[in-house]
Amino acid sequence: MGSKSALDVIETSTKIHFSGLCQKDGLDSTRSDQIAGVEEEEEEHGEPFVIGVAGGAASGKTTVCDMIMQQLHDQRAVVVNQDSFYHNVNEEELVRVHDYNFDHPDAFDTEQLLCSMEKLRKGQAVDIPNYDFKSYKNNVFPPRRVNPSDVIILEGILIFHDPRVRDLMNMKIFVDADTDVRLARRIKRDTVEKGRDIATVLDQYSKFVKPAFDDFILPTKKYADIIIPRGGDNHVAIDLIVQHIHTKLGQHDLCKIYPNLYVIQSTFQIRGMHTLIRDSKTTKHDFIFYSDRLIRLVVEHGLGHLPFTEKQVVTSTGSVYSGVDFCKRLCGVSVIRSGESMENALRACCKGIKIGKILIHREGDNGQQLIYEKLPSDISERHVLLLDPILGTGNSAVQAIRLLISKGVPESNIIFLNLISAPQGVNVVCKRFPRIKIVTSEIELGLNDEFRVVPGMGEFGDRYFGTDDE
Repeated sequence: MGSKSALDVIETSTKIHFSGLCQKDGLDSTRSDQIAGVEEEEEEHGEPFVIGVAGGAASGKTTVCDMIMQQLHDQRAVVVNQDSFYHNVNEEELVRVHDYNFDHPDAFDTEQLLCSMEKLRKGQAVDIPNYDFKSYKNNVFPPRRVNPSDVIILEGILIFHDPRVRDLMNMKIFVDADTDVRLARRIKRDTVEKGRDIATVLDQYSKFVKPAFDDFILPTKKYADIIIPRGGDNHVAIDLIVQHIHTKLGQHDLCKIYPNLYVIQSTFQIRGMHTLIRDSKTTKHDFIFYSDRLIRLVVEHGLGHLPFTEKQVVTSTGSVYSGVDFCKRLCGVSVIRSGESMENALRACCKGIKIGKILIHREGDNGQQLIYEKLPSDISERHVLLLDPILGTGNSAVQAIRLLISKGVPESNIIFLNLISAPQGVNVVCKRFPRIKIVTSEIELGLNDEFRVVPGMGEFGDRYFGTDDE
């Protein structure tokens, strides 16, 4: 008897169908960046992993997309809806809008969709239209800004219809549901969200929706890599899809290149705090509060990379607990002045810790730097936590690390802590000092023409200490 493949077993147990899951490698493009004072570095930039989610109207596509988004909390993921790219209905068509077929391929502005996707794949932010289904216009509400992401989910009834759009996708999912279920959902959705009455919904369904499904949507089912019956109710299928995406994406590309780079695991709490401190409209009080919370997490993660010794203690019940003892020879060094914002979190974690300071000042256009330092006299015997919230070009970090090494600190005894890191800075520091550890909460897109981190959070020191208006 022939043995079944793994996909056969999965199909049998979950009733999802894998009809040729063959993803393109979306992580193979490269570019190079030139940084002032730093030799040219080649850096890999992966294209996003694009997932297409198609299916009949009210089949559960949005629910499936939401569930995938929820489970991809440690990846940057965005949803782009095909509904956003409907053509505007002109005045003549508006008079007889009930005879307008919104389920026909010609109802969508596919060229604009392709243009937006091309920009996202190149790492550029785009403004997606906000289509208003009551006025049938896409200029009633402000557009939605969509930033480049690790994962882009393209969702729509006819997202598989145009071969040019299909070719953009690494994974194609078709959400299947019974006709009666889809009709019931459509009545509920269109009456509540789109302001239509039941008679209009039923009339459009029989006149346009059902014929369009048979003529245009159902035939695209053959292009799907995965077919999900029951939509969002099929939790097993969605879990398998998310596991595959995680495997395909893996960890951040830079973490694969540099094993001494550690990015703390992202959660919705961490992403939420990043959203607040990056928002230019956030008040100083909130900026400090949420920055301190994030800094505390980075510090705690950094402390976890220090050497520990085994230790046994007797508990209050008389039992023996086998644990570890903290590293005793430890100090912090903050890069003035932004680095001083991280001192309170370090003191809260390490009672009575010694903290030194380094000032690195760029003088003029020639890049010469003046350095002031005040460090513990026995720093060569200690493990050092180097504090600087933003790693940009890496020039200042290189100067600081060189100074510490010149004071006798072993390279392997330095842990560099920052909130955000630009890939260019990570390349510079990790290549020159492969034995130090970098701990950060997020890797940025890169540097702009002015060598500022993007998307970034502005001048961190000015915002934290309240001097941004001076």
